[in-house]
Amino acid sequence: MQDSATLSLTGIVSSQKEGPMEGVVVSAKRDGSTITVSVVSDAQGRYGFPRNRLEPGQYSVRMRAIGYELERPATVEVSAQQTAHLDLKLVDTQDLAYQLSNGEWIMSVPGTDQQKNSLLGCTQCHTLEPIVRSRYTARDFPRILERMARYAQGSTRLRPQLRPNTHGAPAASDGMSGREGDRPVQQSATTKTAEFMSTINLSSSSRWLYPLKTLPRPKGKATRVIVTEYELPRPETLPHDAAADSAGMIWYSDFGSHYLGMLDPKTGKATEYPIPITKPGAPLGSLDMVFDKEGNIWMGTMYQGSLAKFDRKTQKFQTWGSPTFKDRDEARIAMIMPINNGVDAAVWIGGDSEYRVNVKTGEWQAIDYDASQPKDKPVVKGLSAYGVASDSKNNFYGMNLNGTYIIKKDAKTGMVTPYATPTPDSGPRRGHMDSEDRLWFGEFRGNKIGMFDTKIGKFQEYPVPTPWTNIYDAILDKAGYAWGGGMNNDHVVRVNTTTGETLEYLLPRTTNIRRVNVDNQTNPPTFWVGNNLEGTIIKVEPLE
Repeated sequence: MQDSATLSLTGIVSSQKEGPMEGVVVSAKRDGSTITVSVVSDAQGRYGFPRNRLEPGQYSVRMRAIGYELERPATVEVSAQQTAHLDLKLVDTQDLAYQLSNGEWIMSVPGTDQQKNSLLGCTQCHTLEPIVRSRYTARDFPRILERMARYAQGSTRLRPQLRPNTHGAPAASDGMSGREGDRPVQQSATTKTAEFMSTINLSSSSRWLYPLKTLPRPKGKATRVIVTEYELPRPETLPHDAAADSAGMIWYSDFGSHYLGMLDPKTGKATEYPIPITKPGAPLGSLDMVFDKEGNIWMGTMYQGSLAKFDRKTQKFQTWGSPTFKDRDEARIAMIMPINNGVDAAVWIGGDSEYRVNVKTGEWQAIDYDASQPKDKPVVKGLSAYGVASDSKNNFYGMNLNGTYIIKKDAKTGMVTPYATPTPDSGPRRGHMDSEDRLWFGEFRGNKIGMFDTKIGKFQEYPVPTPWTNIYDAILDKAGYAWGGGMNNDHVVRVNTTTGETLEYLLPRTTNIRRVNVDNQTNPPTFWVGNNLEGTIIKVEPLE
């Protein structure tokens, strides 16, 4: 903890049960501001905000510590001359269930890992609380699940968007739906999921018949962090991606509306640019957002069916529509990879539809995993890619969320080679290629950060200590730390790839962590992520 002379606000967090409390996230927001700054209490229960992080003014203070709430609302006046002091007294919460993260709910409910994995599709759009608090029976749930499946992935409970011409086929997360011909399997899975859900909700009792399990608070180095939240101008914004440009501006995509946004982290001001509508009437929202080497921004526009490029100099969009996308209701452009298109003008597209797009000629070539393979070496049956990446030669690497593989497609020969992760059924989801052509990715079901060295075809895995973290994405920073985000427990994970030390920083509020990015222009590097559940952009700064 810093000397009090260098702090603008400090105090002790304590409770009657524990005395001084370590690992409590303390958040301060100035009246009229859109920026909230958070720190974490140390082993002596002391928290402190550096003087340069809080401007003078009246602040409201909140906290996060599982099982506790503030004894009374807390406010404090912060001045430029003196250190303000505010001790926080915590009492037992009256509603522990309200505080549980998705990961804690999954830990708590009885069932096998296979049954619990069936809940992961729900947490892409909302928390598990509506399910566990519901009173639906096993006969009721199939209708609910069928209805949920009709909504586009960029929907919320307040702003649902129906998928066009859908007949209730269950949809997986982020633009992945069931393949044609899978309907009988899906019906069986829906029935099993419905039966399981009816055993963990309140359909047969007024209270849950299982104990609610919670995770421990942060300790030691995991408390040495500053987290800043920036509210966006539209509360309904679903910031899927957030990444810094060369000038330190933070750009974000909106999963539920057709905007590209830019946030100035110094002022908190956001500027938004409408994305062209290429398929009127189709659901809105974009998924992937990637900078190319010239600093232009590329995006997948989901149900609008187009690849989009935003020229930051002219502030103009250019779009490329996928073949017959206006005729196909299911056409979606999700994950895109333009970084190395300077090699051969090719941009790779993955997710529901997989293409190689020549942005000079406008030609779209569908990726066929079997077409170029020798007859004696068939590709793994049912192979599909979710996240996509490319190496310095612009070879394609797909992440096999539904299975076990990192899939390479040679840009010149078309040869496809699947590489199995050491952990079976790990669910590789999203990732980033580093400057040495090593792919860092999240193992969604494996609960690990993975690294695949594309030059030698070898893996290394870094286990995440907390169960049901469900890493969505991973990236390496210039200091040698691998970062990932817990989609289900609000943990930002940082791994020292030299020592293997893993830290998990608890975020101030429930956060649907998806695509992660780092800004290597700061020292140490800064982590950025969007919060789909709160309409905010989050910055994480480790202090050691």
